[in-house]
Amino acid sequence: MNIRRAEPKDLTKIQQCNLHNLPENYHMRYWAYSFITWPEVSYLAEDSSGRVVGYVLSSIEPDEQFPWLQVGHVNSLSVLRTYRRLGLAKRLMMLSQKAMTDSYNIEYIQLHVRKSNRAAFTLYRDKLGFQIHRKEVGYYGDGEDAYSMRITLKPTSFSHRLGLRFQAFVYARQRAVANWTLKCAKRKLSCTLS
Repeated sequence: MNIRRAEPKDLTKIQQCNLHNLPENYHMRYWAYSFITWPEVSYLAEDSSGRVVGYVLSSIEPDEQFPWLQVGHVNSLSVLRTYRRLGLAKRLMMLSQKAMTDSYNIEYIQLHVRKSNRAAFTLYRDKLGFQIHRKEVGYYGDGEDAYSMRITLKPTSFSHRLGLRFQAFVYARQRAVANWTLKCAKRKLSCTLS
């Protein structure tokens, strides 16, 4: 068994593994975009004949709340049934996580998992330390719900604390402006009524 960084030349083999295992499939454009944009964060496992038996496709995205922060995202993880329970998924995830933390200044890694996929949920929660962030109703194309899961890597980083302080400052400033505007409006209203 050989585990290595995925390369653009592996795209068709990875997509075959994806089509064989998962009901949700990405277009080839997305796969190519991911490999070109973030070449260091996706990995694959291949057997002795060179057939891809597992992979992890990851990317880097801006945080939802603080867009200046970068977060890792596991877009797809799959291992062929005959190669499961050998620790391949965990090894692929650990390599991708290390690459994301070494190459990018990420705060956390997130992923989505089908609510019915108990094996994957157990892997993410019990073996890799992910926690449920929220439930997303009807996330998948067939209407099934997903758990959005995260593993926090730097909970008290400077950029995160700065972001919270900046957000609090902006909120306080908005309230002050709103109060001032309300006072001015009341003064004008009382002047026009008399």
